Amino acid sequence: MFTGIVTHLGTVQQVDKNGELSICITYDPAINPPIIGDSICCEGICLTVVDLGTNKSIPWFKIQVSKETIAKTTVGDWSKGTNLNLERSLCVGDELGGHIVLGHVDGTVKILGMKTIGESKQIIFTLPSKFASLIVPKGSLAINGVSLTINEVEDDRFSVNLIPHTLEVTSFKELKIGDEVNMEIDPIARYVEKIVAQRYSHVT
Repeated sequence: MFTGIVTHLGTVQQVDKNGELSICITYDPAINPPIIGDSICCEGICLTVVDLGTNKSIPWFKIQVSKETIAKTTVGDWSKGTNLNLERSLCVGDELGGHIVLGHVDGTVKILGMKTIGESKQIIFTLPSKFASLIVPKGSLAINGVSLTINEVEDDRFSVNLIPHTLEVTSFKELKIGDEVNMEIDPIARYVEKIVAQRYSHVT
């Protein structure tokens, strides 16, 4: 489980394709190193560390990605040099600074537009119809692993506002119109929708 507060950026160092993907990601040597088996949220995707580098000056960890994850996320577009939002899994007692994030991406959405509003930036995304009932103004969702508040919602699009700090410390500063991003719906909203649907399924 994660909170959607990015702790640092990692960089893809190597991608090996053999049906599934094996990806080496370098990270800041000042960060407490992971161990094999750890879960790390990489650009919004919960992935497991399967190997570690021994070079202390350029530390790296390796993750493996299944075909299911490749099909539902942007991971297939990653290449050497791609910067990724990283977050270590929560420990009991950690501050929940964002919202509950599982790292289980629901799908991707496309950036339709960007607007500068004061010092912040508004980003407008497509809104697939199957998620429309779960995206509400002032609600939460995770985009590329970042906990964000939904700003405005229209029939086929929604927007968020990013403050300068978020733009500076995440991979959002590299995004452009037309890019696809990973989206995870607030899991509480998902469960509430299912409970309500089941409870009133007999009502006509």
